[in-house]
Amino acid sequence: MLRMVEALRSGISRKTLYALHEGGIVERLSRGLYRLASAPALAHFDLVTVASKAPQGVVCLISALSFHDLTTQVPHEVHVAVRRDTIRPRIDFPPVRVYRFQGRAFSEGIEVHRLDAMPVRIYSREKTIADCFKYRHKIGLDVALEALKLYKQSGRTNVDRLMHHAQICRVANVMRPYLEAVL
Repeated sequence: MLRMVEALRSGISRKTLYALHEGGIVERLSRGLYRLASAPALAHFDLVTVASKAPQGVVCLISALSFHDLTTQVPHEVHVAVRRDTIRPRIDFPPVRVYRFQGRAFSEGIEVHRLDAMPVRIYSREKTIADCFKYRHKIGLDVALEALKLYKQSGRTNVDRLMHHAQICRVANVMRPYLEAVL
């Protein structure tokens, strides 16, 4: 994967990069993002593309639930969190929904996963569930409840960590009755 900015920094001109694209040596994934045409297909195209275009962003909510197998929803766009004080990333493709987090609500629970040889920042399972309850009015309470049920069924539950993230996201009181019912 090569961003136009990185190509220019390393001495490759725009004209050369465009010629490589015209010659079929590199393919354009998104605006300003290229990769070798002979490279194997990407298993996580959307997440890798967004991580390349927004390296400080973190995959969140439905996209993170899908990655962690905590939903039956099919994300039609990549949900990505950025710091409140940063510029919104300009990504033409794939479709992206940007959320602005601040403080510990942004920095806690970030895991770095290697997808298609690229580091992709994704919120942990527990942080993602807490975020789903925080944004339940935007994504739906049913999505948050389904994630909580699938989390329990996975057999890898950590209630202390889940409540830690719920407190950071200020939804501990909202989540508690559902946790008591499900777990």
